[in-house]
Amino acid sequence: MYIPPPFEETRPDVLHAVIARHPLGVLVTNGAGGLDANHLVFELDPRQGAHGVLRTHVARANPVWQQIASGDEVLVVFRAADAYISPNWYPTKYETHKEVPTWNYVVVHAHGRAQIRDDVRYLRGLVGHLVKTQEASQPVPWKMADSPQAFIDEELKAIVGIDVEVTRLIGKAKLGQNRELRDVHGAAAGLRAKGPNAIADAMLEYAARRGSSDEDR
Repeated sequence: MYIPPPFEETRPDVLHAVIARHPLGVLVTNGAGGLDANHLVFELDPRQGAHGVLRTHVARANPVWQQIASGDEVLVVFRAADAYISPNWYPTKYETHKEVPTWNYVVVHAHGRAQIRDDVRYLRGLVGHLVKTQEASQPVPWKMADSPQAFIDEELKAIVGIDVEVTRLIGKAKLGQNRELRDVHGAAAGLRAKGPNAIADAMLEYAARRGSSDEDR
């Protein structure tokens, strides 16, 4: 991924937070069947390995787990918020008239090595933890014990686990870091005028950090 220095995000806690808030990742593989991309829900265990381990599962009918082998290099892409930025929102546009549209966004790329986990006991724990995480906000969280054990056992037989030991975690946050602060605030205001916007929030958070840094100089 091309990352101009102003847009590089290296803070592990920020990268981990993006994955936690946007767990639907794209698993990119290059196995026996060639390039493939699968949209899967991941959980990150930051305590394992140098950069954490991503865990997911696929349908047994999905050929991806047979077309790659444990140890193969893979890429998982997590896409957070994004937004179109109009030049009309930049105060400097009305002074220079030399502005063009752009698109702001936040993404995380996790490079790593895959490990196939075809073990029912492991999968039970994996799915149970995923369900607990995703159901936590429900008034009455669903749990695996709500269904007959025989039914859950059959469902577990229909999936295969894939772990990704992360070897490199890369973040890109394109939030107007290459612009004057007044343009960052102007673009954020333009986005917010259309309603709540996660990119606008991220831009203002960046502007606040940059403003504090400038004041400390």
